[in-house]
Amino acid sequence: MESSALSPGVVFQLGPLIITSTVITTWITMLVITLFCLIARSRLQEEPGRLQTVLEGIVSAIENAVIEVEPSHGARIMPFVGSLWIFLVIANLTGLVPGLHAPTRDLSTTAALAFLVFLSVHWYGVRIQGWRGYMRHFLAPNPLLLPFNLISEVSRTVALAVRLFGNMMSLEMAALLILVVAGFLAPVPILMLHIVEALVQAYIFGMLALIYVAGGMQSQGEL
Repeated sequence: MESSALSPGVVFQLGPLIITSTVITTWITMLVITLFCLIARSRLQEEPGRLQTVLEGIVSAIENAVIEVEPSHGARIMPFVGSLWIFLVIANLTGLVPGLHAPTRDLSTTAALAFLVFLSVHWYGVRIQGWRGYMRHFLAPNPLLLPFNLISEVSRTVALAVRLFGNMMSLEMAALLILVVAGFLAPVPILMLHIVEALVQAYIFGMLALIYVAGGMQSQGEL
């Protein structure tokens, strides 16, 4: 399995379908998260242990962040935003595993996530306001602004994908260059930088997704 610094390596091919190292890493990440959640759920207790306490704290923190942005429908979008945050944290930290690269350093992954956010914005908006109520906000404050509102929807989706891709790619490239120049004299600072940046980028992407979804759900109140 070979891959360049800028493109994922091809693992195998099924007809026209090409399976790259990014796809394999993403599958592994989703499998690990799924198995961990199933095991943790099967061991829930009324008197939580250390692990359950930590997990409950994480869920509460995500729930509070969602409710602060969207208090009216926070419970409805909590599963989507929470799942997105958890996946991004694990995916971003995958680059710390020797021989693996973070899936989010691949533009195809970040584009897929951004497209998922794009669909979720309109899905939740229509579910809350109905088709007519939701579509009206594209005509606000003047119907002449319809093309600009549509362009804004597309441009922010593209920006969401490129931002995460660029930051994660630059982070791994910078870490690689530092290791090449300094060898293993500074592995700990690089490791800490990678962890902090991975968490920050996951938080920013998830928060922007939350704001976009909440904005779609609240758009009718702005008319």
